[in-house]
Amino acid sequence: MESRSDTLRTILTVAVLFLVATTSPAAALTAGPAGANAGPAAPADVDSNATTNATNATTLTVLTYNDVQTAASNPTRMGRLVGVVNERRQAHDNPTVVVGGGDQVSPSSFSPTSQWRVPVDVLNTLGPDAEVVGNHDLDYGFDAVENYSAASEFPWLVANVVHEDGSGIPGTKNYTIVERDGVRVGVVGLVDDAIKSKTAVDFDEQGYRVADFSRVGSRVATKLKDEKNVDVVVAAAHIGVPESKELARNTDNIDLIVTGDDEVAYAPKTVDGTTIVEAEARGAYVGEVNLSVTDDGVSLASGRLVTVDENSSVNQTAETIVSDARSAQLGEVVGRTNTTLDSRFTSNYKDETAWGNLITDAFRDQTGSDVAVTNAGGIRGDFVIGPGNVTYDDVYTSLPFGNYLVTKRMTGEQLRELLASQVSTTDDNYGAQAQLQVSGVSYEYVPSENASPVVRDVYVNGEQLDEDAHYNVSVNSYMAGWAFEDRYGWSMAELPTTSEDYTLYGTVVAQYIDANSPVAPEDTNRIRRVDSHLGNVTVANPPAHAAKETVTVRKSVSSDIDSVNASSVVLQNATTGALDAESATVEDGELVVTFDQDEFRRLSDASQELELYAGYESSVYGDGYFQHAVANVDVNVPPGQDDSHPGGQPGSGDGGPPVCTV
Repeated sequence: MESRSDTLRTILTVAVLFLVATTSPAAALTAGPAGANAGPAAPADVDSNATTNATNATTLTVLTYNDVQTAASNPTRMGRLVGVVNERRQAHDNPTVVVGGGDQVSPSSFSPTSQWRVPVDVLNTLGPDAEVVGNHDLDYGFDAVENYSAASEFPWLVANVVHEDGSGIPGTKNYTIVERDGVRVGVVGLVDDAIKSKTAVDFDEQGYRVADFSRVGSRVATKLKDEKNVDVVVAAAHIGVPESKELARNTDNIDLIVTGDDEVAYAPKTVDGTTIVEAEARGAYVGEVNLSVTDDGVSLASGRLVTVDENSSVNQTAETIVSDARSAQLGEVVGRTNTTLDSRFTSNYKDETAWGNLITDAFRDQTGSDVAVTNAGGIRGDFVIGPGNVTYDDVYTSLPFGNYLVTKRMTGEQLRELLASQVSTTDDNYGAQAQLQVSGVSYEYVPSENASPVVRDVYVNGEQLDEDAHYNVSVNSYMAGWAFEDRYGWSMAELPTTSEDYTLYGTVVAQYIDANSPVAPEDTNRIRRVDSHLGNVTVANPPAHAAKETVTVRKSVSSDIDSVNASSVVLQNATTGALDAESATVEDGELVVTFDQDEFRRLSDASQELELYAGYESSVYGDGYFQHAVANVDVNVPPGQDDSHPGGQPGSGDGGPPVCTV
């Protein structure tokens, strides 16, 4: 059968002969060589609505999706995703292919029960032409890839993960070729080296390496065009948008990059002649890319992200597959919560959450360790639980991985470094984040690029951290493989292991909720962000017979702090919780805060070292997770104040409120 390329060559040959016969010699001389007077090159990023005027072009439509992950257990979302893909596929008379960007079979609430089976059943209903293996598609191990590949009615691709014997991952192919109405489309699968740190499998131990995605992608793309006579090369690349731009700049033979991993909504744009698209994650969008295919090459004709929402059509088959599986596997109620459990990415990455506290409390309860720490990336689902019933589906959607608990013996210094290792600064892509949830430990982190130390005021179960002492710290099995050689000179793997509990970490939490229902976890300021440390003040502990009802704390502030958010101002110690301010203002360069004296005494009787935190406006914040910066004052309350001076200030014996002015 004649290929699309052969057909286009015939048409163009006839057109050229016609032009030669009808164009004047003068006109021919004026035209000059192709592109000679084309002017400046187009900008690197081209508007997604750009069109082409190429003649004799065929439009190829590529529909994309990526990072389904936890949405795989949401019947409505999966029904709508499949419905939109089918609707857009049927809307085009021109050749159309569907390509996935990876991370489709994990994590979801089905992971602890049936692993990849339900997601693959839904993908078979969706009917992609090719899918790339993402990092989470390796969550069940290399051997599982061959199993779910055999159950899939489409190929799984990855070209640059190579075993030491020269083979790829069993069940995968380097590339596939799809032909639609004479247009031959080659799809190559690519990942980046970061895949090794984003899944629980050990690449080195199992003899795998990750080759450079640009080099391999360029080589395979050239082979597809030169040897396999394909018209269009698509890279299904689970590498994210920045790395996709790098790939685009390092090859001339890849026409479209369908990416995933960083989970951003990136409408089709052209970078150095290659179009890039990413459809965020969890079935929020479907990418739709219309490519103009001619003998002269491939270009972006138009493109967009199609929103998947309540107005989208629903594929009943996909919806039923998921809903039936959920009813059979996950519907049982494990307990109740009286407070909201926040499983959203934005909440758990940026700061402490009540849900994160419950999770790590459950870990520590299970292992009996001094401290429990879990990474925010291990908390999924992007949803809120309760108040009300908590089901296995809720727990396993939020904690979908096959992780178990490992308890490590580490020094206080190593514990502080573990906490600091995850702090991101205000100049990072996602801004200031703690990226951990903890139990048994509290600390401040400073999200400044030049901060030293990054983590400070660390307390373990109410006692100040001893950097030379040893602590038992429980982490999930994924974290147990973390390494910090370049930064701190040690790795988690080399630390002594005091225990391993092979109960799935999601099951540990479900059992904890069942045993303690109803639960009511709260945010207890275990993790505290500090942008500006204002220094120390000393404040007298008010005597029981003090006439006034408030304690006032005063501290001079820098010129960039001209007001504070009074509702954000709190005072706390390491054991008994936090006290909200009654009032807080900035007056003539001085922070003035008042507290109820009885509550102040309750805190100071438990600990002479208190911490004051106050939110203030800063240009660093406002567009990201946080709406204000945080200033910190160390408040010292010495013991044994003389009752004749209730304020701790000689001359204030009128019984007025204790005041410290610095």
